[in-house]
Amino acid sequence: MTGTSRRSFLALAGAAAVTRAAGHTIGLNNGTYGAKTMKTSDALHAMAEIGYDGVELALMPGWPTDPAVLSSGDRKEIRKLAEDLGLALPSVLESLPLDGTAAKRAHNLERLKLAAALAHDLCPTRPPVVETIMGGKAEQWEQVKSSMADELAGWARVGQEMQTTICVKPHASHAADTPERAVWLLKQVNSRRLRAVYDYSHFYVEGLPLEQSLRTLFPYTEYIAVKDSSGTEENHQFLLPGDGKVDYVSYFQLLKKLGYAGFIGVEVTSMIHQKPGYDPLPTLHLCYERMAAAFSQAGLERPRRRSPALRSKA
Repeated sequence: MTGTSRRSFLALAGAAAVTRAAGHTIGLNNGTYGAKTMKTSDALHAMAEIGYDGVELALMPGWPTDPAVLSSGDRKEIRKLAEDLGLALPSVLESLPLDGTAAKRAHNLERLKLAAALAHDLCPTRPPVVETIMGGKAEQWEQVKSSMADELAGWARVGQEMQTTICVKPHASHAADTPERAVWLLKQVNSRRLRAVYDYSHFYVEGLPLEQSLRTLFPYTEYIAVKDSSGTEENHQFLLPGDGKVDYVSYFQLLKKLGYAGFIGVEVTSMIHQKPGYDPLPTLHLCYERMAAAFSQAGLERPRRRSPALRSKA
């Protein structure tokens, strides 16, 4: 692949926004959330060599790519390495629960601005979306939903000002724990800069059918995360994709039918990567083998890939 065509690929693949363009290519990525102990350069090399199409960078404090500590030189190195390896940057991951207090609101807005600025530094033409949870408690939904919508409207204004899309994730046991509650919030804000992440693992433990939940949230979805789960909403475990009961071939065929064109990102949850003895590298391999096979069996068309740059030339 020439330098020009590589840049064109990254400009197109770097955005996780759902488009209904011809071809409907769907990329497969993993993230550094489950690779906290690895150097960022090593994690990117590993993902490219394994075969992933992109990477989601974890931005939370304590991770190597926290934008509060990344220098200008660090940002340039990450951008260049991703380009050299042919890795798209569809999303970045934050964790910004809403709690309604003035101090927490100010903190969340500042973190969103840092994340958006980094997104533009990494991919100026089409910056990655910023993914985050919303927090709260499911049983308090009626009391907090208006406050949540008000705060999310402020997030949307940051997204508009910084030309970055913020994606919020409905989450089991959190206040917005169902597709319907997430849609209610998104309709209140009514901004293209505030969209949703669809992650079926949270709805599975609530007993919601995949197709029903996906069709409800799909019109608002910009990014899809995959992992498995077991148990109930009140007492659940998150698992690696393929360790649960989700039929990923049928799931991905449904995405193809709906016309999804973006990225599907594997999430290695903290319930896994915080266990003693956890090793990110074999986990990256295992998740790729499982999801790439499901992609192939479902007939999904992935973005064009090329051989990653040799480490000696990186």
